[in-house]
Amino acid sequence: MEAYKTHSADETVELGRRIAARLGAGDCVALVGPLGSGKTVLVRGLAAGLGLADSRLVASPTFVLVRQYPGRLPIYHLDLYRLAAPAAELAELGLAEMLEDGVVLIEWADRAGGALPRPRWQVEIEHAGRRSRSFRVRRLD
Repeated sequence: MEAYKTHSADETVELGRRIAARLGAGDCVALVGPLGSGKTVLVRGLAAGLGLADSRLVASPTFVLVRQYPGRLPIYHLDLYRLAAPAAELAELGLAEMLEDGVVLIEWADRAGGALPRPRWQVEIEHAGRRSRSFRVRRLD
C-alpha cells in the first residue's frame, strides 16, 4: 500500500496524474471516501493523466451515472452514490464492456460490495484538514 497526502486541489490533481501513468485498458479504479473528500478532484487528475485535453470536462456523474471522456483510451467515470442496488446495476451499466477497451473510475465504489472486478486499484481518501487529504492506494488482486 502506498500513502500520500495533498494540501490543495492542485496537488490532488497532480497525484491523479501520477497514478494514471500506471493505468491501461481494463483497469478499474475504485474511489472510496466521504462526501467532499476529493474523489472528483482526483478523477480530474486521473483523466488528465490518461490524456483528457481539458480536465474541466470532468464532473461528478451522480445524476447521469456514467460519463465518458476521450483520452489515449476511453475513460469511463461512474458514481454509485444514488444507485439503489449498485452491485446489480453495474452489470446493467455495461461495466464489463467498459473494461474491454478503457479505464473505469468509480466514485463511491464501496457501495458495490463484492461486485467490483479484480484486479483493481483501490484509492481510499480521508480528510486530513480543511484542504488536506490523505490517500491510500493499493492494488487488489
